[in-house]
Amino acid sequence: MNVTRLTVAGLHASAAELADLLAAVVADGASVGFLAPLDPGTALAWWRERADAVAAGRLAVWLARDAGGRVAGTVSLALADKPNSRHRAEVVKLMVRRDGRGRGLGRRLLGTAEEAAAAAGITLLHLDTESDSPAELLYRSADWERAGAIPDYAADPAGVLRPTTLYYKRVGTG
Repeated sequence: MNVTRLTVAGLHASAAELADLLAAVVADGASVGFLAPLDPGTALAWWRERADAVAAGRLAVWLARDAGGRVAGTVSLALADKPNSRHRAEVVKLMVRRDGRGRGLGRRLLGTAEEAAAAAGITLLHLDTESDSPAELLYRSADWERAGAIPDYAADPAGVLRPTTLYYKRVGTG
């Protein structure tokens, strides 16, 4: 599996494939901020809107391709822009296609984001995920600490309000 960090040009070039991945994981029930069915045009527009944040250095996006060259997964780091929070970043949109799950890709993408954060001087990562989702197993097994849960935080793809669990992890040497 080839994992690469996207430039703005790479994001534009891969936007349609990323949109397809986003629509596929939402259709599979992943709670990543969208309701099902996700219109392909909406998914494409969402990815294209990330270009300004990538260009400004506020967002880092990695893309994983399988042996056949198909986009199999992605993860992003949202970097803080306030002076008092530049030591932290949020892991966002960790997504793996259904047929790629259970093979270590999610862990590899998460590790890539963690390593890049530490290399950039970031010492604290955080994320949220739907409570009781399969993603929680990944985060716990990767030594992320549970900070707590918030009830009725976001609607799942079917529109049902679900709780979210907050996690954090210290990285680097700060």
